[in-house]
Amino acid sequence: MSDVIAIFGPTGIGKTAVAIELAELLRARGEDPVAISADALQVYRGLETLSGAATAEEQARLEHRLIAFVPATDAFSVGEFMPLAHAEIDTALAEGRRPIVVGGTGLYLRAALTQLDLYPPPPASVRARWTVEVERRGPSELHRELVERAPWAVEDIEPTDRSRIIRTLELLEMGELEPREGESQLWTEHTRHPTELAGLTMEREELYRRIDERVDAMVAAGAKEEVERVEGAGASRTARKALGYEELLAGDIEAMKRRTRQYAKRQLTWMRKLAGVHTIDVTARQAEDIAREIAEASAA
Repeated sequence: MSDVIAIFGPTGIGKTAVAIELAELLRARGEDPVAISADALQVYRGLETLSGAATAEEQARLEHRLIAFVPATDAFSVGEFMPLAHAEIDTALAEGRRPIVVGGTGLYLRAALTQLDLYPPPPASVRARWTVEVERRGPSELHRELVERAPWAVEDIEPTDRSRIIRTLELLEMGELEPREGESQLWTEHTRHPTELAGLTMEREELYRRIDERVDAMVAAGAKEEVERVEGAGASRTARKALGYEELLAGDIEAMKRRTRQYAKRQLTWMRKLAGVHTIDVTARQAEDIAREIAEASAA
């Protein structure tokens, strides 16, 4: 029997709904579940609509930890997240509760479940120099340069991802980024506690349809106004990375949909590389049915 249950999947696939139904099943067999978010953007207070954080109604059905606790004006990193996630999981287990880790950010999921080896922060001068360089030459040109210098380091980095391109260039300059023979930099099976990892997938066309509907629903719920308030208050550089943030500021809803579909595709690609993942195709299935499969697997 697994101590921890983790649910991973692309944005818009319905992870929160599955977690809530799973909690109901766990309670029926005498357990006390608690959800722990492993999402890089749901940590921000003030961006709940845009990040798809559990609503008040959803939280009333299942307690959620590590959502909306960082002001959107503050920068936040996986290095700060990891000890918080470990503490939440360890405390839940010590209290006899069942942690359900719910995540759409691969790095944060790994940080929550494993002991992640984190790279040191760069000197301010190094970051400033590469930030200027990416503005001068453009991210695509520097991405091409990275492909030539260190192809193994940019496997999962899009040519438009300024932040990750800058970070990779920094680490290369610092001598911190070296290929690791035979070791995945994405995932390890050595979790801190026995974990049932469920990866949710869906037929691509159906997922994209749901993503488009989700974006429309976010906009109708005030996501654009939410972003404008945070921008006016002085959003941090990490909060500004929220999926759709820049597009909503520009009023380009179609661009937000395209970017979200691209991100979901990368999430699915990442999930296929996870060792030990229990992949579940959720196309045309109800959340309760999916939750039952996860509950049975976790009890085995």
